[in-house]
Amino acid sequence: MTKQVILGTAGHIDHGKTSLVRVLTGIDTDRLKEEKARGITIELGFAHMTLPGGVRLGIVDVPGHEKFVKHMVAGATGIDLVALVVAADEGIMPQTREHVEICELLGVRYGLVVLTKVDLVDEEWLELVEEDVRDYTAGTFLEDAEIVRFSAQTGQGADDVLRAAADVVSRVESRQSGSIFRMPLDRVFTMKGFGTVVTGTSLSGTLSVGDTVMVYPGRLTAKVRGLQVHNESVTEVGPGLRTAVNLQGLERYSVLRGQVLAPPRTLQPSRRMDIWVSHLKSNEKPLKNRVQVRFHVGTAENIGRVLLLDAEELPPGGSGPAQIILDEEAVCLAGDRFVLRSYSPVRTVAGGEILNPRPLRHKRRNERVLADLAVLREHDPVAGLRVLINSAGTDGASAAELAGIVDLSAKQIKKALDQILSNREAITFDKENGRLIGGRTFDRLKEKVVETLTEYHEKFPVRPGLGKEEFKTRIPGLDDGKLQAFVLEQLAAQGAVAVDRDIVRLASHQPSLAGDFEKIQQDLIALYKQSGITPPYFKEAAPGLPGSPAQHKEILDHLVKNGDLVKVKTDLYYHRDSLDQLWNQAREFLQQNRELTTPQFKDMTGLSRKYLIPVLEYFDTRGLTMRIGEARVLRADKNPSA
Repeated sequence: MTKQVILGTAGHIDHGKTSLVRVLTGIDTDRLKEEKARGITIELGFAHMTLPGGVRLGIVDVPGHEKFVKHMVAGATGIDLVALVVAADEGIMPQTREHVEICELLGVRYGLVVLTKVDLVDEEWLELVEEDVRDYTAGTFLEDAEIVRFSAQTGQGADDVLRAAADVVSRVESRQSGSIFRMPLDRVFTMKGFGTVVTGTSLSGTLSVGDTVMVYPGRLTAKVRGLQVHNESVTEVGPGLRTAVNLQGLERYSVLRGQVLAPPRTLQPSRRMDIWVSHLKSNEKPLKNRVQVRFHVGTAENIGRVLLLDAEELPPGGSGPAQIILDEEAVCLAGDRFVLRSYSPVRTVAGGEILNPRPLRHKRRNERVLADLAVLREHDPVAGLRVLINSAGTDGASAAELAGIVDLSAKQIKKALDQILSNREAITFDKENGRLIGGRTFDRLKEKVVETLTEYHEKFPVRPGLGKEEFKTRIPGLDDGKLQAFVLEQLAAQGAVAVDRDIVRLASHQPSLAGDFEKIQQDLIALYKQSGITPPYFKEAAPGLPGSPAQHKEILDHLVKNGDLVKVKTDLYYHRDSLDQLWNQAREFLQQNRELTTPQFKDMTGLSRKYLIPVLEYFDTRGLTMRIGEARVLRADKNPSA
């Protein structure tokens, strides 16, 4: 397969980037009327050619004006090498510097320098400019880059530029096509007879005509009607290509530059990302915690705030871990590069690498978090996936979800996961959907379950245990029924927990009373036994009892459950012997008489209305009597506690 490489131009306005591309390729990348009228590049331009040796070169021509740097950042996404264009009559200028900084922040490693407009200056001046360029590029990725002299007017140096570009391209590594297809969109337009067309540089994976795709983060689906690379129709595209995709099923207005094309349900939009941020040395002021910035990733620009995780500020040239919180969702993978520009006035201030595109919220200066982010910077598949699985918390992750977080092929992910699972550093809790939970997270979850049940039993020693529904609410992260079942199953197998129908308890727990609980129980039983058929309402009795209201309620519930006391109504309890006495009196009367009135029951028992009505209503609800008018008749003959 022919090697495909993307070259991006960089440099100050009016230094001849577009003219260079036109001479080399015969293509004028300034396509807008305004660009031709003003003589400057405003939007991204695209061209292509074949280098000596047969390599196909896609070219992204970027604007040089400071007002259009955000377009330059979008164009620099996905390039393999850069041609830094410096006009011989002006030398290094502000946008020259900013463009080089952006390329460095985006991780560009290869390039060449083209000294344009050499026909306008003499040899002595040229040598001075070359020396200035060499001094400026020292310490950058262009430090050893070849400097080629070129004139668009005379054609001088065109062959040398092509030779130098071919030499650099030979050192550029081919991109891997094993991971999912991704293409940040840099143009969206409509073609008559075709409909919506999007273009961009494919970053990874493959795409074929007929495939279904999704536009992220909006999650709109479409079908690939056609593909073009360098104006030639193809049936499939791989990584590292300038690609045009004809989308069927999407209107032009529903797609925007900055969005990403990928297979359905692969990418995971997020407003929070863990990053490693590097502050430019050229900045005079430190990068402060929670500063508002313009976040550029892929071809998208978003507004967000940088939360520094281990410092209050980063000095010029400093770097460190951070989390960016965005105003709107973005999509990217771990390892993607980004650029930060100040909110106002707008200039490039920092950039770096995405470490985790879908993290949880972090506490600052958390040693575990900082250690995990340090591991992610190492780009080790096994160690990185182990961290990401644990970082997903109790939500867990599947292999498919991990493929939407890291830029690894399915084969690489499977190999790493096999090792992680064999070492018990992650556990499959949902085999049907292949969901994993990190070993570290799982151990913490089991500890939390035991800790919660221990505290519950200490507080409520007479209860058999926690109901499953309440149990779930007491332990954050156990919303998933399959995870809850798996955790309890594992703890039960270890002999730590027992599950009795819908009750969860420690295996060692037996409902019992001890200490204050036992004393309160004895006092309550004695009080209600001695008070007979006129017991105090509990709110009257409680102040004279030891212990707290919570303990009182716990013991009351226990005594009612055991049948020692009977709850007649809210706050009114009877000792079972006393209630049996009243029950038997009412039953015997009704066995001998057709009906029982309230006054008759009062004369029979001596009870005041305070007790009469609640007791008679209790008899109704328990099925001894049935009220008809102002009297009651016998309904059944059974024990009151039955």
